[in-house]
Amino acid sequence: MMPNEEILRSDTGEIATFGIAKPAWLRRGILSSEKIENTRRLLRNFSLNTVCESAKCPNLCECFDKGIATFIIMGSVCTRGCGFCAVKKGKPEMPDPDESSRIYEAVRALHLRYVVITSVTRDDLADGGAGHYADVVSYLRGRQDGLKIEILAPDFGANEELLKIVCNTKIDVFAHNIDTVRRLYKSVKPKSDYETSLMALKIAKTLSKNVPTKSGLMLGLGETEKEILTAMKELRDVGCDMITLGQYLRPAADRLEEREFILPKTFEKYGEIAYNLGFTTVSSGPFVRSSYHIACFNTT
Repeated sequence: MMPNEEILRSDTGEIATFGIAKPAWLRRGILSSEKIENTRRLLRNFSLNTVCESAKCPNLCECFDKGIATFIIMGSVCTRGCGFCAVKKGKPEMPDPDESSRIYEAVRALHLRYVVITSVTRDDLADGGAGHYADVVSYLRGRQDGLKIEILAPDFGANEELLKIVCNTKIDVFAHNIDTVRRLYKSVKPKSDYETSLMALKIAKTLSKNVPTKSGLMLGLGETEKEILTAMKELRDVGCDMITLGQYLRPAADRLEEREFILPKTFEKYGEIAYNLGFTTVSSGPFVRSSYHIACFNTT
């Protein structure tokens, strides 16, 4: 093994060697527990996809150990080829009309009080999957009182009519991640557009003024501090209320490589800046991901 490489073990036990060596604050031991296996088994029994597994989230074991997962709807294949993402790309199948009921059963079995619903991007569908989002949220709303629902949606091409379908379902948080700064957008998200993402957040806020909007940035892809601050200001300009800032970690050898590992104290500084800019809720740290905070909502 070369000095700048490391061995990583996936949740299936497979060994992969790639990437530059991570600093101490990004190294985690392999966690194994009966609760993790029970959560994994339950999700498989209901034939549900999670962003935890599909995106190879580094927090998977920690969240599964608490019986928490972020559901990814409309299949496991995305129509976009973002350079950072481990989700499969290609031609997806049609959305499963029974998915709503299976998610509900999983929510009940896991005793969730706060649930995040995200999806692959479905540019192949006429409505981008907005109708399926509405079906899932409405199904949960009609069957479990007091459940908080956050959606982490694609940009829907910043189409107001499609965003209206989603926002009219009484969600508690509308999230859409811009993921990176303007300059890097075409190299990180070649089939997406920075302005379209900002506009989607702006339209969502206009449609549902009392529903918090949320976005997230991955750091360590080569962005500068000035670019990060500009991105945060532009999010505030479109009314974004909540922000997450986390370290990008390459999920597979064929994905974009990390350019920098951000110091924990730098994340603390960015968090303070975000609060000073007016964000109402800020989560900033190396392992922060868009839905990482749901652990505290479901375990308190």
